[in-house]
Amino acid sequence: MPPFDTVPPCDAVPPCDAAVRIDRRHSRDRGTTARHGRRESERGAATAELVIAAPLLLLLIVLVIQFALYLHAAHVAQAVATQAMTAARLQGGSVASGQAEAASVLTQLGHGLLVHPQVAVTRNATVAQANVTAQVEAVIPFWHLGVHATVAGPVEAFRTASQTP
Repeated sequence: MPPFDTVPPCDAVPPCDAAVRIDRRHSRDRGTTARHGRRESERGAATAELVIAAPLLLLLIVLVIQFALYLHAAHVAQAVATQAMTAARLQGGSVASGQAEAASVLTQLGHGLLVHPQVAVTRNATVAQANVTAQVEAVIPFWHLGVHATVAGPVEAFRTASQTP
């Protein structure tokens, strides 16, 4: 047995590509190549799959983004309605103070997210209510989702012990 540190002479080692060469004339299945294992008829199949899969993947990503914007817009609309109702229901509050608070919160939170927001604040002797309706900014063209939030609460009023029901 030869020692491990001896190297065989160069002419004893076959060239690297000689081991992988296959004569296609003697191949049993003429449609396959040994190196890649694919048929000649499958050439370009990966490109066709990519042409179909890539747009579907991009559409899925855009749908996820649109859904996330919709959920965020619903939360913003709820926050605007809550703040407007809270300003309107305070003792000494009014419909105008509710509208002003809604405009302030829309500027802070909903700028660019809520399209064409409409805020309606009402108040009577016992109940204050705020309605917010808007559309969500569209990522997908011509697909406008709407959001709506309604909040109502009792009007604060100072009552003496004899006025309490």
